[in-house]
Parts: sequence; C-alpha cells; structure tokens
Amino acid sequence: MKTCGEIILRHGRRSPDRVAVVFEGRRTTYGELLSRSKRLSQSLRQRGVGAQDRVAVLAMNCNEWFELGFVCHLNAFVMATVNFRLAPPEIAYILKDSAPKVLIFEQQYAETVAALREQLPSIEHYICIGKAPDWALDYEGLLEGLPASGREDEPPVEPQSSDLALLIYTSGTTGRPKGVMKTQAATLASFKVNAYNLGLRPDSRILIIMPMFHVGAMSEANAMMYAGGTVVLQRKFEPIEVLRTIESERITHVHMAPTMVQALLDEPSIQSHDTSSLRIFNYAAAPMPVSLLKQAIDRFGPIFMDIYGSTEAPGTILFPHQHVLDGDPEQVKRLGSVGQSNAITDLRIVDDGGKPCAPGIAGEILVRSEAAMAGYWNDSVATQQAVRNGWFHTGDIGYLDDQDYLFLVDRKKDMIISGGENIYCREVEEALMEHGGLQDVAVIGIPDSYWGEVVHAVAVAKAGVSVTEADLIAFVGTRIARYKRPKSVEFVAELPRLPSGKVMKHVLRDRYKSK
Repeated sequence: MKTCGEIILRHGRRSPDRVAVVFEGRRTTYGELLSRSKRLSQSLRQRGVGAQDRVAVLAMNCNEWFELGFVCHLNAFVMATVNFRLAPPEIAYILKDSAPKVLIFEQQYAETVAALREQLPSIEHYICIGKAPDWALDYEGLLEGLPASGREDEPPVEPQSSDLALLIYTSGTTGRPKGVMKTQAATLASFKVNAYNLGLRPDSRILIIMPMFHVGAMSEANAMMYAGGTVVLQRKFEPIEVLRTIESERITHVHMAPTMVQALLDEPSIQSHDTSSLRIFNYAAAPMPVSLLKQAIDRFGPIFMDIYGSTEAPGTILFPHQHVLDGDPEQVKRLGSVGQSNAITDLRIVDDGGKPCAPGIAGEILVRSEAAMAGYWNDSVATQQAVRNGWFHTGDIGYLDDQDYLFLVDRKKDMIISGGENIYCREVEEALMEHGGLQDVAVIGIPDSYWGEVVHAVAVAKAGVSVTEADLIAFVGTRIARYKRPKSVEFVAELPRLPSGKVMKHVLRDRYKSK
C-alpha cells in the first residue's frame, strides 16, 4: 500500500462480509463501508470537490467518521478535523484558517454552524448528519440513487503519497491551535506502525472511546482498519458502559487516557465484569502516575502499553513486557518511562544550545520520523521554529537512560524556575499521587515576589477521603527535596482537561492570576 485509500479497497473487496465497525448496535461490514464511501465520493465530486480541497468534519464519534476518512483518502481530499468541544469563536477560527470547501456536521451543531456561516466564505457545501436545516444538504440523501459497483466509479485522480491527507489542529495549550499537515505517506506510516506495535490481526477488536478528531483515536482506529479487524466505537466515556462493552464484544484492545483508567478502577461494579478478552490496554495522551499504573496492572494484568507522541510526530512505546513491577532496580525504574523510540522514529535530547545531552541529563526532546508532519498550515514561521534540519522540536523535556528509555520530565513551557532552581512539574505530581488520597492533581508555577515562582498544586481529592493542604505538603516532603514541595494546595472538583486527557495548565494559571 502507498496511500490510505487502498486500505478500504483491499478489505472491501477481499473481506466484504467481515465487520469493520460496531457503533450503537449497528454493524457495518468492510463491503458496506466501501460501497458507502464510493457513493459519497461520487456525490462530492459531482459538486465540484477536487483533489486537495479541504473537507471539514464537526461531529462526535459516529459511523460517518470512517466513511468520510476513506472518501478523503480515495479522492485526495484533505480531511480537516474540528474539535466539537470548542466554543463558537474557536470553531470559527479553525474553519476560517483551514478554508474548507465542504463542512460536514452533526445535527446537534446546526445552530452553532448557522451562526457562523457569514464568517466562512470558503464553504460551498454544508452537509448535515441527521435532520438537515433548509440551508444544508442531507448526508444520507447524498448517497441515494448512486451506484457503487464495478470500477467505473473510481476517482478520476489517483492520490499520491505526497498529497496532504489530514489537517489536524493542535490542542492549543500554549496559544492558538495550529493546523498540523499530514501527507498520505506519513498518515499511512502511522497506521502501519500502530498496527505493528499493538499486534493487531483480522480477529482483533479494538474499543475506541477517545474522540475521533484526535490523532490518537484516529490513528489507532485506522491501524485496526489497516489490519482488517473490527473497531467498536463509543460516543463518549462512561465507565460502566466501557466494562459492559469489553465483556459483550470480547474486546482485545483498548485505548484510554490515564484519567479514564482511574475512573474505570473506581467503578464499583468493576470486579463483576469479565475483561479476560483484553490483550493490550494502551494508555496514552498524558503520563500515568506510577501508583495508578500499579493498581491498573493488579486489576487487568500485565497487558499495559504506553505510547508517547504528539499530533506532529510519533515518539516512543513501552511494551507490556517492559512494565516490570519487581526485579532489577533499573527495570523497575523504567516503569516510569515512556519506553524506547518506535520502529520508524529517531530520538535526540539536546540542551539549550542544541548540543546532545549525555544519558541521564535532561534536555528538549527532538523527534525524526517518516510519520511526522509536513509542517503547520498557513504558518511557515511556526514550521521553521519547530522543524530544524529534519528534527521536530517537541517542547517536551526529558532524558534518555543508557538503554535509550525516555523519561518525560515536563513541558518546556511548564517548567518552574524558583530561586534559580529548575523544578519539573511531573516529579512533584508523581510524589503527590503517591499519597493515595487524590483522584487527580496538576502542578503549576505561580508568581512570587521573592522566589520569582513558587510551586502550587491544584488537587482533586478522592470521594469520601479527607485530606488537607498541610497533609499533602508534609507528605511530599518525605518524597522530594524541600525546595520542590508545593507552597500551596488548592482543592477543586475537577481539573480542566482537553479531550486527549491533557491538563490545560494555562487555564489553571490564568484562573489563579485572576484571583
């Protein structure tokens, strides 16, 4: 295979009766998925959508994500994903920046889209999944009356490996979202390496809960498509439904953020559900506290896998056999790492001057991979800042040990400098989570007239557990150096998080400054 569209062409013809997607009781075979993708392709081409035109998608998890993905891949359209959790001005910014010719949206967002239409001159066709307003086309109606057999309906333009396939906007944790451009070659490479790393086969069944507009869910779902297995898709995360689905659908692979893992372990009925079908439990999107990881392994077994990467580029993987709970101290320590670089990725750690760091010395993490982005859309300055000499500068701080296991330390922009000392938030967060009384925690630096910055913790206590600021500060003092201890602790009901699971620390800092 050289382009992503070949995935559905191959499985749709060779295994037309195999189930590709399970969603809300509906089972779609590879043959049906190919047929619907072809018909939608014809309909869009008839309306003047051509190679490298952007097709934007604003939807929660649904069957249509797979059809739209393959429609874009088959026709060399560019799929531009939109985070449905964004506020209208943020949605407008992404749609104006990506300038799509088509916007496909779910019925529930019709009012939001209607209010933005005057700001979106590039959009020629609005297509609604569900009951369409009078100014939009009906999604299902586009497929009616169009044949999808034989080869006469193939796209007139054959996609090339160098064509853009995806335009995915970053989380925007440090500023406005940037559109990450992925070529067909890079996108297919990410599908392949994920299929390999996860050990996917035609009889595998993966549960996807993370939103499909996010690179993690999209990559893993399509890795399963690449392998010819089945994707079981859920619209949103509900712990009890996850457990029921794992049991009823005999799920072999699952992908969750660490916060979801904690919620799953806290589900009262967890012991009554059969999860023995699971072969791989992949956690990603954010670091998992070692204390939580040990609890999870105790419940589900030695099946955990960590994948570290970003929208811009893949990174590392820590396989289940590398999750060592007892044994050599160095092996046990690596439980807190994010593993070694995957088969198509090179890593480098450099200091502020760009010189390589020795093992054990923290610096910025640089990544080079065939699955890396082609650059940022409409932002050559940001591209030049991020990609230098073929290496993507992640903005993450970490170090490699003598066997090239990568240990994440912090985001470069989140690192706290207090009294001239560098303090890495993750180290403090790990120490706080060892207390056992916290559900969640984030550490930030806040202004201080004497120290410049001091450590501040924002914590979510476990239900029914009484824990105080003094308790936590005293406890952490037994785990890390005195200067790293939080000077203050703020208790909240929940932390603001992105759909990927990452804490929006800029929101915490802004909230604190406004007090």
